Amino acid sequence: MDRIWSGIAAVAFFSASLAASSLARAAEPIRIGFSMALTGGGASNGKVALIAMKIWEADTNAKGGLLGRPVQLVYYDDQTNPANVPGIYGKLLDVDKVDLIVGPYSTVMTAPAMPIVMQHNMVMVSLTSLNINEQFHHPRYFAMIQTGDHPTLVFSRGFFAVALAQSPKPQSVAIAASDQEFSKNASDGARENAHAAGLKIVYDKSYPPSTTDYSPIVRAVQATNPDIFFIASYPPDSVGLLRAISEIGFKPKVLGGAMVGLNNVSLKMQLGPLLNGVVGYENWLPLPTLKFTGVMEMLQKYQAQAASAGVDPLGYNTATEAYAYIQVLGEGVAGANSLDQDKIADWLHKNELDTVLGKFRYGADGEWSQSRFLTVQYRNITGKTLDQFTDPAKVAVVDPPALKTGDLIYPYEAAVK
Repeated sequence: MDRIWSGIAAVAFFSASLAASSLARAAEPIRIGFSMALTGGGASNGKVALIAMKIWEADTNAKGGLLGRPVQLVYYDDQTNPANVPGIYGKLLDVDKVDLIVGPYSTVMTAPAMPIVMQHNMVMVSLTSLNINEQFHHPRYFAMIQTGDHPTLVFSRGFFAVALAQSPKPQSVAIAASDQEFSKNASDGARENAHAAGLKIVYDKSYPPSTTDYSPIVRAVQATNPDIFFIASYPPDSVGLLRAISEIGFKPKVLGGAMVGLNNVSLKMQLGPLLNGVVGYENWLPLPTLKFTGVMEMLQKYQAQAASAGVDPLGYNTATEAYAYIQVLGEGVAGANSLDQDKIADWLHKNELDTVLGKFRYGADGEWSQSRFLTVQYRNITGKTLDQFTDPAKVAVVDPPALKTGDLIYPYEAAVK
């Protein structure tokens, strides 16, 4: 009898140990890995993204986490250097053994992560990456960029549409692009849109990402006398080119394009009136039609932290996109009720997402099925203070027509005055 009771006690102890072990595992955090540009040229937006992602982490844990477990962000600074990205994602997946990943900030940083992501068969949600999956066709890739299923063309479609609606109609275009993934994709789309519109391309060159003196580029473009100057650039060169254009006094009829960084309020405040007349893009603006569920609450939390962090004080663009892209991953996990990568990807392909950037669905290649890309013109800016950029009248949406808040001031010189 003693042996029987001893056996029962042993089984009970073993069962209790298994239960305790299961509970311990259930309480372990779901770890989400990524690299982020916290230093280098992309840091002005990378730091914004990280704050927004930490707000998502706190919000999610306050609601009980995912699958009954807390979430934990695991990240490293990629220094805005594409060469660092493969090693970071290899470490996250092979050494840190994270459960999930999301992409780094920007196209140029996401592209080198993709082979590692595909090798490990992981779901990847990317942040503001332009047409990455065209070359990879990874079935578990999902983009957080609002260009729809023709991203390369859409990035400049509104720009050319409003330019060509003017009178006298522009006849020629110059294209200058940083020699990096995003800028090359954007300039490819601009070239195709320009050809389709019958515009004569009088200048079409790229410049090294290491460029610091932009005056020779601007003078070379000016010598071709284009009606339109389309620029595809990252934050440092966006600022450098606009300063050189102002110093030289170059005034094409339409100026702007895919100039990353101009939607960061910290950089806007550096440029001030130099932005007047420039046609660019914004990811989100506080328009009544764009105040989606949760977005204002998220921005309130972000803005409370931004000043002490020394980053974009409003966060309209990168903060909204960063919160939404990790929100997409969270919705995929919750919807699939699993960490299984196939199940998460399948759920994301089949279901509508509901994020701080609104409701949308994904197409076959992981791009938004419909575009909601905002082409804007900056105007009537008189200083470099924050209030200049909280006034919606100074950032007019000129395309798409459904969200339009103003007509293009044409030519560019008229907006500069």
